[in-house]
Amino acid sequence: MSDQQQQPPPATSSHINVFWDDGMLDHYTGEGVFDSGINPGFLDVLEKHPENSDRVRNMLSILKRGPISPFLSWHSSRPATVTQLLSFHTQEYIDSLIEAEKNGGKMICGATFLNIGSWNAALLAAGTALSAMKYILDGHGKICYALVRPPGHHAQPTQADGYCFLNNAGLAVQYALDSGSKRVAVIDIDVHYGNGTAEGFYRSDKVLTVSLHMNHGSWGPSHPQTGDINELGEGAGFGYNLNVPLPNGTGDNGYKYAMTEVVVPAVRKFDPDMMVFVVGQDSSAFDPNGRQCLTMEGYRDIGKTIHSLADNHSNGRILIVQEGGYHVTYSAYCLHATLEGVLNLPNPLLSDPIGYYPEDDSFAVKAVESIKHHHKQVVPFLREVVDH
Repeated sequence: MSDQQQQPPPATSSHINVFWDDGMLDHYTGEGVFDSGINPGFLDVLEKHPENSDRVRNMLSILKRGPISPFLSWHSSRPATVTQLLSFHTQEYIDSLIEAEKNGGKMICGATFLNIGSWNAALLAAGTALSAMKYILDGHGKICYALVRPPGHHAQPTQADGYCFLNNAGLAVQYALDSGSKRVAVIDIDVHYGNGTAEGFYRSDKVLTVSLHMNHGSWGPSHPQTGDINELGEGAGFGYNLNVPLPNGTGDNGYKYAMTEVVVPAVRKFDPDMMVFVVGQDSSAFDPNGRQCLTMEGYRDIGKTIHSLADNHSNGRILIVQEGGYHVTYSAYCLHATLEGVLNLPNPLLSDPIGYYPEDDSFAVKAVESIKHHHKQVVPFLREVVDH
């Protein structure tokens, strides 16, 4: 990937450094009925697993050839080492993945398939997130985007979950802490609860994890967490895991309200010196794996909020880590809009190709107000700021 490597531009918040490696396309997830891998025998056309390489190929191409391309520079990465993985995951778990790969692969848990090529792709994804974080910490850039697959935010220290093997964002957060960062804020807007990242820092007051997600609950042994408002952390970490479960159908206005009323006050009070923005376009209006209604405008607004928070707290430094997003074309458009927002561009560069999706934000507003009230009652560090 040396042809992608460029000299570091001046560190600025008007430019994004994209980290990528083609080896991540080698992760093959199969086909069947949606993400099950099952061929029932009576369907002539089976669909690709939703977490397939096509979705990321479009993200890659829209960034390289879309109107945002002048604002980006491209960088190669390297696979993570086992030693690096052990900063977040256990040796026993890593050994189990290595053994599965040696034996030709298998379904690790529901809908999560490790095949030949998957382990190397997972190592590259983890290494890409680590390389991007290092670039920021070394002072070469303010904003980096780790375009990665397999995704990672469901991977817990001891187990895989939800298409994820290694927690790319969690590894980068731990690297930042080990490198001297005092407080890291993680804002996760994937449509599913970032349970793996939350689990990794559940007992830490050095990491604020905030997850805005569809109110989906637990989905089995690999995902015992519910993502509800009572999963707040434990011990020193109590109050530093904030879940914002949003009603199905929450759209641009509802997400903006949640960001303004819950996320912004919490981040202001926490005052991080590093921001990690975990993005998934599966919260879009047309994603097959979610039931939310964000459009490009909503993603753009969220990106602008993240930009403002970073300017005020982390000296403009943001690591963006890719997670879900399964509509093969619209996910790429929504990613483009998200990065436009993070750059705080004055006008949209790309119009929305899909018609306006009407929304009723009344249910979302009620849910957010309930969450705010709960935080005021039970989260010590938020009691004095929730109503601001």
